[in-house]
Amino acid sequence: MNAVIALMAGLAACLLSAATMAPLRRLALRWGLTDRPAGHKAHARPTAFLGGVGIALGTALPTAAALGFSDLRVTAILLAALAVAVLGLIDDIRSLPVAARLIVESVAAGGVVASGVQITLTGQWMDGPLTVMWIVVMTNSYNLLDNMDGALGAVTAATAVFLVGAAFVASQPALAILLSALACASLGFLAHNWAPARMFMGDSGSLFIGFVLTCSTIALATGLTPGAIYAGLLLPAFVAVVDTGVVMVSRVLAGRPPLSGGTDHVTHRLQRTGLGSRAIAVSLATAAAMTGALSLTVTLGWFPPLETAIVAGMTAIILIGLLQGVDVYTPARPSGELSRISQRRR
Repeated sequence: MNAVIALMAGLAACLLSAATMAPLRRLALRWGLTDRPAGHKAHARPTAFLGGVGIALGTALPTAAALGFSDLRVTAILLAALAVAVLGLIDDIRSLPVAARLIVESVAAGGVVASGVQITLTGQWMDGPLTVMWIVVMTNSYNLLDNMDGALGAVTAATAVFLVGAAFVASQPALAILLSALACASLGFLAHNWAPARMFMGDSGSLFIGFVLTCSTIALATGLTPGAIYAGLLLPAFVAVVDTGVVMVSRVLAGRPPLSGGTDHVTHRLQRTGLGSRAIAVSLATAAAMTGALSLTVTLGWFPPLETAIVAGMTAIILIGLLQGVDVYTPARPSGELSRISQRRR
């Protein structure tokens, strides 16, 4: 029965998300809520950035309809994620200071921790601050991953689908319903974000997605052994972790500010090798599906969690090193494909 509810919530989320995109796009264009081409932004025309509102509504409404307020942890995750989405929308409109963003994200993460969602590595007071820090860092890592048409939406759908399975295996059906809604809301958005994009999700969408995915993986890992916690946190977030690692390492090595914007993400490196934006989005989604499937097999007990986490960590380090070999700081030849890459304020 719970599986049917999750499926119905997902279907409703997909339809609601897809249906809201066109009116949100018209509203954004009328009010000037668009991301305009400038600097390292490569899209060719002003593009509406209210897609995240549709994703958030598409996730929240079916989840609330299915669960009400019956599950404290899912309720806390959803309400805090909506607060973070509002923060992202404000940041899209008027560009907030980094400190203000981090404060709001930390408070939202603290609310989730208070509901019982916590990384239980030490069993001491430090688990709370550690959890808040991980939520904030990974939420912003997913935000950074939103740098090309279709990329984050595809990665989210692929990741969340396998987390749905893990949630059912872990006997957390409420979390499975939330994740099913998120996966399908992302699919509904993809119809408007697939290259060439007619709609961006903006920070409202990327922060919402990052917050829900990160908190969900923590909820699944709460109370497990350290090895299972490491695997449960790293494997679903593998693509985002590698992307952030690639960017931070390359900017430090090049003497560039680590938090500055730039076209030096994994997507841009793959584009330098000749891949098109659609192929890159599919490649990232495939990688996310592979690590998501591996996470599910660990949950099923098919692979030892600690050893799997160690191998995944070593693989991430190797990939971060290998991708440094792709030169992204020397201007590339002009390409028609460049117009499909949507780097926004990263």
